[in-house]
Amino acid sequence: MHRKLKNEELDRISIEEFKSTTKTPIIIVLDNIRSLNNIGSVFRTADAFLIEAVYLCGITATPPHREIQKTALGATETVKWKHFESTTEAINELKNKGYKIAAIEQTVNSTMLNKFEISKNEKLAVIFGNEVKGVEQEAINLSDTVIEIPQYGTKHSLNISVSCGVVIWDLFLKMSNDY
Repeated sequence: MHRKLKNEELDRISIEEFKSTTKTPIIIVLDNIRSLNNIGSVFRTADAFLIEAVYLCGITATPPHREIQKTALGATETVKWKHFESTTEAINELKNKGYKIAAIEQTVNSTMLNKFEISKNEKLAVIFGNEVKGVEQEAINLSDTVIEIPQYGTKHSLNISVSCGVVIWDLFLKMSNDY
């Protein structure tokens, strides 16, 4: 028989413990995301998988914001974040810090997520694009690689928060050698 766990049974760590815990060496870069709900959902995913930081670029809104908080549920208090005027500015900083840059997009010569390989200690920044326009071409041009989520239906697009969850889970498994 399966019984739902109560909140106090979930072994949640405190905000202080989260901040001092070793993070997964991934930075999520949000390239001009319009939806405040999507931004909040990305923060929750980042918290769930101990992601190093979220970089908010261009028109992407920043905390504190009531609409972000609705879906973030406090994750903006745990996950580090930084705002950049442009995605290219964020990419340049990340490259200077030794991060491999991966745009999440459908392009010619992209690598399917299930075929993408990464080592446990590699530092990776993943760029998720605008809900309508995707990752801007300039950011793709500056990326070291492009990762595509395999899709088999008729739509061939996923909501950015769903894409983030799929990609971060896959990368987390690969980086923790649990797959």
